[in-house]
Amino acid sequence: MSKRGGASRRSFEKQPCPFSLRCHLMETPVAAAPAGDFFPSFLLLGFATLVAALLGAAHRLGLFYQLMHKVDKASIRHGGENVAAVLRAHGVRFLFTLVGGHISPLLVACEKLGIRVVDTRHEVTAVFAADAVARLTGTVGVAAVTAGPGLTNTVTAVKNAQIAQSPVLLLGGAASTLLQNRGALQAIDQMSLFRPLCKFCASVQRVREIIPTLRAAMAAAQSGTPGPVFVELPIDVLYPYFMVQKEMVSAKPPKGLVGQGVSWYLENYLANLFAGAWEPQPEGPLPLDIPQASPQQVQRCVEILSRAKRPLVLLGSQALLPPTPSDKLRVAVETLGVPCFLGGMARGLLGRSHPLHIRQNRSAALKKADVVVLAGTVCDFRLSYGRVLSRSSKIIIVNRNRKEMLMNSDMFWKPQVAVQGDVGSFVVKLAQGLQGQTWASDWAEELRQADRQKEQTFREKASMPVAEHLNPVRVLQLVEETLPDNSILVVDGGDFVGTAAHLVQPRGPLRWLDPGAFGTLGVGAGFALGAKLCQPDAEVWCLFGDGAFGYSLIEFDTFVRHKIPVMALIGNDAGWTQISREQVPCLGSNVACGLAYTGYHKAAMGLGAQGLLLSRESEDQVVKVLHEAQQQCQDGHPVVVNILIGRTDFRDGSIAV
Repeated sequence: MSKRGGASRRSFEKQPCPFSLRCHLMETPVAAAPAGDFFPSFLLLGFATLVAALLGAAHRLGLFYQLMHKVDKASIRHGGENVAAVLRAHGVRFLFTLVGGHISPLLVACEKLGIRVVDTRHEVTAVFAADAVARLTGTVGVAAVTAGPGLTNTVTAVKNAQIAQSPVLLLGGAASTLLQNRGALQAIDQMSLFRPLCKFCASVQRVREIIPTLRAAMAAAQSGTPGPVFVELPIDVLYPYFMVQKEMVSAKPPKGLVGQGVSWYLENYLANLFAGAWEPQPEGPLPLDIPQASPQQVQRCVEILSRAKRPLVLLGSQALLPPTPSDKLRVAVETLGVPCFLGGMARGLLGRSHPLHIRQNRSAALKKADVVVLAGTVCDFRLSYGRVLSRSSKIIIVNRNRKEMLMNSDMFWKPQVAVQGDVGSFVVKLAQGLQGQTWASDWAEELRQADRQKEQTFREKASMPVAEHLNPVRVLQLVEETLPDNSILVVDGGDFVGTAAHLVQPRGPLRWLDPGAFGTLGVGAGFALGAKLCQPDAEVWCLFGDGAFGYSLIEFDTFVRHKIPVMALIGNDAGWTQISREQVPCLGSNVACGLAYTGYHKAAMGLGAQGLLLSRESEDQVVKVLHEAQQQCQDGHPVVVNILIGRTDFRDGSIAV
């Protein structure tokens, strides 16, 4: 046995090394290394791997960062102060919220820095209010809500802001960074929920990240196509060190090796959370990226428009975005001298009765125009997906968003020139390029004559009797006559608001707030709240359908508590009329469309507001009651005017889907 074994060993020793065999086959002169040299090399490689792993672990644990940056364990400062500092540096004046323990530090810090904290009765109202601030001021509107259900309650308003292209910053509380995915209270995957809704989403993991993350979010909200952004702020990055330490690290000395290891890990985690937290960082705004039309594109559009005989301009909300102020845009439109339709936030740009502003018969006008400039206007359902545009018209479209700009262009229409750039700046440059150009007056007069004929039919419908209560067309005509020049109109509803869009004119730019293309109900209270805070000297008139008012009623408690005097006019026809006017004739049933002639004015009075009623018995008192409501607002009271109305055929044929 030993002999065979010895022979076997000897034969093994005589075998060539695999490395030397490979070298021989390759006919290289490299000498074979002794077999024993392999093991020191292997050990060296293993040692290097171990060192690299340890260095990587040290980096991940933040040990190197802690060597260079202080952890002030005695400080009572908290991350909410960093949030407030960035908001103040960006000129934020209002923070809308519904309180929750996750976000309390940032609310308190904002209050201390002079940012007005306004708490609502529903989180969705807070975001709608921030949206209104963004639209009216051209800055970022800010809302802060607590984790879990607090954030899920905002989804509709955030989506509305996305579609309306409003720069809104949503701050959301969250469970502790250490307890993510461990079943903490109100803990869900919030980032996955908001990524499809927001231009920018980030979850702050350390206190020192708050300032740069918020600055990046604010810039993203306003750059390119504006829109909402979301920053998640876990509870342990907002509260002070001593409070987080109390919750994270046991006060009793650990027992055993495992206990000591866990304790060390938690202490280090806590130190890394606060390392460098209070070191000075720039807090102000970052540069914005706003696309601009090239000189060549502007010149091409100037040439096309200069040859037009029947030009037409459609201005949408994007035209009112910064950096072009509304007064400069108005001068440019007047200089251009082209008849125009105004939509969205551009409504009111030319005042109440400007000769260039055409209000009715848009589809007919588009069919006759030979050049159409779609300035921030999209070929979606509002333009019948582009089908209202004539195939023989030359279409110039300008929009910050390329996808929006070319929507449905492969189906129903084709642009002659498509310009991805800022709308307001483009219109100003277009007017400069066409300085001195004039168009035949008969085209504008033809459009104005069609306007006058349509308005005559409105007067006729206003004089028609209704089966019960008041004629809504007549009521809205009286609202139009009573509306003061400093008013802001907030509209929230279906049939009543659709009628008002034809009859009630905003008195100036940025004085009309509607949900936008999403068609959201429930925007009224939030929009009114934001509008009145931005412009306290303006009268805020809210036109509600009775269905839509159900979303906003409880916020009259908010208006009373915060002394926000706004006026709500409810067109109360006891139903979801915009739906029933089609559902009943098409499907033969009014199911789910019926409401009641509820005493909404009494409900508002129960919340501390003033309430007034208009019905057939007070038909000759409409203007008097409107003046009374105005006086109540001037005295500091929010007011609800419950207007009982009948039904007319004013909007027959309008679609509800």
